[in-house]
Amino acid sequence: MKFISWFFLLSSLVVVQSCAKPNNQNFDPANVLTKHAITVQGQANIQNGAKLLARKLAFKDAMRNVSIKAAGQTSNEALLGSTKVVDEWVADGIYHLQVLAVLSEGSSCNSPYRKRIVATAFPSVVSGQITANETQDLYSGIPREMMNILMESGDFIGRNETHTVLFSRPDMAPEIIDETDYQDSAIIRLAQTYGAQFVLSGVIRDLEVESTEYVRGAGVFAQIKSLMRDYVARRGIAIDVYVHDGMSGALLFQQRYTDTVLGDVWIPSGYTVGSERFKATPAGHKISKIIQVASKDVRRLFTCYPFSAKVIKAENGKVFIAAGTQDKLKRGDSLAVYATHANVGMQENKLIGVINIRDVQAEFSVGEMELVSDTRKIKAGDLVKSW
Repeated sequence: MKFISWFFLLSSLVVVQSCAKPNNQNFDPANVLTKHAITVQGQANIQNGAKLLARKLAFKDAMRNVSIKAAGQTSNEALLGSTKVVDEWVADGIYHLQVLAVLSEGSSCNSPYRKRIVATAFPSVVSGQITANETQDLYSGIPREMMNILMESGDFIGRNETHTVLFSRPDMAPEIIDETDYQDSAIIRLAQTYGAQFVLSGVIRDLEVESTEYVRGAGVFAQIKSLMRDYVARRGIAIDVYVHDGMSGALLFQQRYTDTVLGDVWIPSGYTVGSERFKATPAGHKISKIIQVASKDVRRLFTCYPFSAKVIKAENGKVFIAAGTQDKLKRGDSLAVYATHANVGMQENKLIGVINIRDVQAEFSVGEMELVSDTRKIKAGDLVKSW
């Protein structure tokens, strides 16, 4: 007995020591601090004296090098947390940039600009799963609450068009089956109408209450379960969320969020999504959690995207763009200008120069091209981007 006590005491000491003293051969504090920091360079030729344009192209080249280098060091979930130009110089007609990029897992970027996003309705795939005695606010309430969360983050400007349904066949979503090859899709038309960079949509894939008519098994347990199901029900929740690019109509984000509700699975009529009464119900609580997680995912991915806006007009050497102080633009900012050309259902973007912001209003800004001769190439509908 005494031997056993000594054995357990010795074993405990060994365990405590192994926890208190990690293996220093595999632990390097410097690596913990620097493993997500990447230093890269970018270069671009200076053509016709356009240094600002060359700087934009050099920065774009540096970002491309960050992506290539990060692929071998971090997971695909790594995002560009912060980027800083630490050095820049011109040599032999080439603009050089040295960039320090800090990659962070699961965090969003500190974007200098706010992106515009328009939200559409989330129709139900299966009719009848939401009864007439329940709230009818889910279709518009889910995207409305997602938009509110995104706007509260300060990274987005939102527009609620939750009466608009993009999918004539919700069961086929995210495919939009009523568009043709010779006209812009409904997504592009909606984005153009409201000047949005992204379009948020989705469907309620499942909200079915488990049937009480069939219980697997036999005997006393099955009978008790059958009686309990009249009072304690089960309901599945599945919501698909999509984000499309407003310029090209491309699907950029697709994610399904699922959960299960036990007990009181009904959401009474008149309860609006986001209200305290809605969140107090078991089903409303689970749906609210899905809204929070989905909004976080959308923000994490699209805050990092380059900012873009449309050219309103170009005249007398000045360029007017549909973005202003509410988009966080400020005097002295520079944006790359792309000429857009529509070709039989396609969009071609050609970089033509850089615009310097000279005057900023709430919803629009006025800038001047780096090279005056390039102003003649710009027309309404062209695109400006941060890089």
